[in-house]
Amino acid sequence: MGGNGRNPSPDRALRAGGDPVHEILEAIRKGERFLVCSHSRPDGDAVGSMLAMGMLLQQMGKRADLVTADRIPLVHRGMPQADSIRTAMRVHGPYDAAILLECDGFSRTRLLGLEAFLIVNIDHHVSGSPWGQVNWIDRDAASVGEMVYRLVQAAGGTVTPEMATCLYTTLLTDTGGFCYGSTKSSTFQIAHELVEAGANPIRIAQDVYFSMPAPKLMLLGAALSRLQLEGRMAWLWLRHEDMERVNAAEEDCEGIVNYALSVAGVEAAVFLRELPEGRVRLSLRSKGELNVAAIAEKLEGGGHGNAAGCTLDGPLERALDVILSELRISIEAFDQGRAERSA
Repeated sequence: MGGNGRNPSPDRALRAGGDPVHEILEAIRKGERFLVCSHSRPDGDAVGSMLAMGMLLQQMGKRADLVTADRIPLVHRGMPQADSIRTAMRVHGPYDAAILLECDGFSRTRLLGLEAFLIVNIDHHVSGSPWGQVNWIDRDAASVGEMVYRLVQAAGGTVTPEMATCLYTTLLTDTGGFCYGSTKSSTFQIAHELVEAGANPIRIAQDVYFSMPAPKLMLLGAALSRLQLEGRMAWLWLRHEDMERVNAAEEDCEGIVNYALSVAGVEAAVFLRELPEGRVRLSLRSKGELNVAAIAEKLEGGGHGNAAGCTLDGPLERALDVILSELRISIEAFDQGRAERSA
């Protein structure tokens, strides 16, 4: 499989034999045309994983159509081949399979028409489940991009500098800059290999963290002016009129919750955003072993142990009462369990 980058060494390749990686590669080898999708409101892991998967399919001599329901955030549009991702609300075949990255169901994509195809489900969320015809769920993976990287290794593919850039971005963003609990020694080993393959960590970090549009900074100011603290919890919020006032896009809210989590002594944080129709979208973050994904799942959301989300009925004040109540219960249960373990 051509390319000018680095080939993973054979001893690092995953071995075939009854595992989901083997099943996925078999499905790819048998087909010719594939659809690659991820969740709506794509983040760095979604965009980088889709692009890397598309590059792998091209190396394998396959045709790949990359589709998402929402546009790529401005901060990620500089990734290699980002313009190959098409925005649509409905997909049409024929496709031999649809490869869905970090989605817990069709609804997460907001794409219509996926039910017609064989589904290859690749996910690393705590809330991930084997809902596709072919499933690979690895809750220990730092990003879905890490799983795509392992798929490239198993296929004997070439990690080009362009692919390495996309995959490194997935690691950087989905670990919160290597801060979340999913970060392990193997995460840094993969990051090292991707840098060796041509990813520029300085340039990628600058693109992700130092390329904010002005509306995002104005939203951040409005949200921080409402920062509230209670014990080890912190929360902040934005109303829809705040978004309209500065002409902000949905993507401009990304990462605001992390500022609440950064307060000394805070172990759990929530950011609430009022949607145009009156519902409220919540972003949850935590430090250490406090599992916010469990809270999100209880409220029909999902995510990772340290980073999760859900959407609640409004008004905003009601949604805030609901989530604060759940956070208080979870923190109390967590403290009780920690006390029992140390007794």
